[in-house]
Amino acid sequence: MHGLPRRAPKPEEEEALAAKAKDLRALQSQLLSNHHSKTYTKEALDVSAKLLEKNPECYTAWNYRKLAVQHNLLAVQSDSDSDSDSAAIKAILDLELKVVVDALKQNYKSYGAWHHRKWVLSKGHCSLDYELKLLKKFQTADSRNFHAWNYRRFVAALLNRSEKEELDYTTEMIENNFSNYSAWHNRSVLLSSLLKKEAPGFFPKEKVLNEEYGIVQQAIFTDPDDQSGWFHYRWLLDQTVKMDAPLLASSWPAHGSNVILSRNRHLYDCSASPFDSFHSDSGTFPLVLYFNQAVKGVNSSTVAIESSFCTEDLDWKPLLQISSQFSQVWVTHIRFPEANSQYEEACAVEVSVGLSQGIVSSSGFDYSHLTRLSFKVCLSPVDTEPSKMQGRDQILWRDENFSLYQTRSEEPHKSLSIDNLIIHNVDKPTTSNWRAETIANEIAIFRELLSETSCKIGKLTLARLLTAYDVIQSQCANKMVNSEEVLELYADLLKLDPTHCQYYKDEHSLVFLQQLTSSKESLLKHCFSHKTLASSSIGNYICLRLNKLSLTRMGSIEKLLWVQMLDLSHNELHSIEGLETMQLLSCLNLSNNKLGSFTALAPLRMLKSLQVLDISYNEIGSHTIDKTRYLFSSPLCHTEEISWNNDENVNGCINLTNYWDAFLIFKSMRLTQLAILGNTIAGENFKSFLVKVVPTLEWLDGDKLH
Repeated sequence: MHGLPRRAPKPEEEEALAAKAKDLRALQSQLLSNHHSKTYTKEALDVSAKLLEKNPECYTAWNYRKLAVQHNLLAVQSDSDSDSDSAAIKAILDLELKVVVDALKQNYKSYGAWHHRKWVLSKGHCSLDYELKLLKKFQTADSRNFHAWNYRRFVAALLNRSEKEELDYTTEMIENNFSNYSAWHNRSVLLSSLLKKEAPGFFPKEKVLNEEYGIVQQAIFTDPDDQSGWFHYRWLLDQTVKMDAPLLASSWPAHGSNVILSRNRHLYDCSASPFDSFHSDSGTFPLVLYFNQAVKGVNSSTVAIESSFCTEDLDWKPLLQISSQFSQVWVTHIRFPEANSQYEEACAVEVSVGLSQGIVSSSGFDYSHLTRLSFKVCLSPVDTEPSKMQGRDQILWRDENFSLYQTRSEEPHKSLSIDNLIIHNVDKPTTSNWRAETIANEIAIFRELLSETSCKIGKLTLARLLTAYDVIQSQCANKMVNSEEVLELYADLLKLDPTHCQYYKDEHSLVFLQQLTSSKESLLKHCFSHKTLASSSIGNYICLRLNKLSLTRMGSIEKLLWVQMLDLSHNELHSIEGLETMQLLSCLNLSNNKLGSFTALAPLRMLKSLQVLDISYNEIGSHTIDKTRYLFSSPLCHTEEISWNNDENVNGCINLTNYWDAFLIFKSMRLTQLAILGNTIAGENFKSFLVKVVPTLEWLDGDKLH
């Protein structure tokens, strides 16, 4: 049992356990013999019943009884006396239900017993009303038995009981015992369905949620230390904050921006906006759509593009996938326009999202808010001087190579893309006001609660409420007015509850990044000019430096789509999930973090523009078990389609035995500079492997290769 210390059994207990084990072995032996010989007599069934009463987790015994039931039902149905068929069938099935009850008395949470009872009910001839009465007895004995709640949903569906009736039942159970996780969970499932259907009495949504706040507050204030009500409150807060219909949150290129495209390695016109310039060897540039929730159906019929140079249907690819169909971020690549005679000539591009129906969220809501984006594309002249096309200088990340980026007041257009990156969708005023007013009211209530008692989960909820209020208010004024208080709350929680320190650090990082990206002024404080990049192979020389900030998780990526050079060094990152959205990234510094495996680097495979990568001084190769594979969704999971040539192992003399994960990461990358030193895996054999797998490399750990 959970929470009970282990102790050595007493002699008499050991004797009883030995006798029980001997009895079980004898019963199991008889069961297997009957199973193999397909013996389904009454005596044989009694043996399996005795075994299941002692050990309900014997799945073989349950499967044996299913075969016996099917055998006996066929025998009954072959009888010519049809009048007695129904009674005989009922007797067979009633016996199974009794065996299940006897097993459940031994263990209320036996998977096999509950599954067998479902199987028996699916045969018919059983009293479903009796099942509800029996369930009430089991739930009185253990109201938090999730098996019983799952079975109740099954029976309620067979009885065609309305969701409203079942919701009333959860109210009854919660009133009897506030500490009922399963009842609260079932309540959230039922309410979600009723609200989505706009069932009678459950519309408008605002009225229903306000009533629900009152119910859950009774539970929380009755016992603030009980977590069951708090979990339901978190669901309720999510329902209040999130929008039902999906919306476009941000994009690159940004609406109203002037994008400077360059095919060659040098962008000489430093007067061009460094936030909007983009270099590409492939002659294409990405178009990124970032939605507020995962959607499917993004294609050429739902997203229309009008321009003088983009006339073909585009192939849209999902990023940040939650399944094979749904993704929060979608990207396509558009070919450069034909070279203009004059640099100033610009090609207009207009993107219409939601032009026709077809974009649907993972929760089943249609994208119904037509959004139009427009930007201009300018093509930089091509430099054809051979001497400047040979070799690439090493990009150094030393502090002395950076200086704080300064915009000139007479050229406000320089930062236009930062201001316009976020798309401000106009919500219904009444709905928006209700959301803000509701959250403000809840903040006041929880401030009062925390003034009376020190409650860890109360502090966590207040932090979530303040963050939610800032998110709602930022749609009108792009400010995070409560972020400092939220950061202080997470700092307090780190001290009060060190057991969950990683969670609090992650949340602290997310709020800090929301604060940092909330305005152009705060973001520009972290924008630096790199002194050698203005004439290097990287067209953009502005680096966003988020180093030495104790970040454990990345967030607010939707505001960083313009970034081409990113410094995340000297943080505490275990994962870089989300960076795959930053399709413009060409230089990335991840040195001195806590990345423990190549699986953690999986998002880098989607960054087609990445040329410079520093992953030095992490923990790659230090861990025998790759926990990242299980903690984070990764393109390296078994469901990924891996396309590679088996001949590479022989013809290229590449040994994949020890470096399979590394091969999957680097095989499709076009890096020119890589730093791997300081990791356990970074030996000479691995460096030789990298040189063969990444033939474009010119610099490895600071050494010139060619």
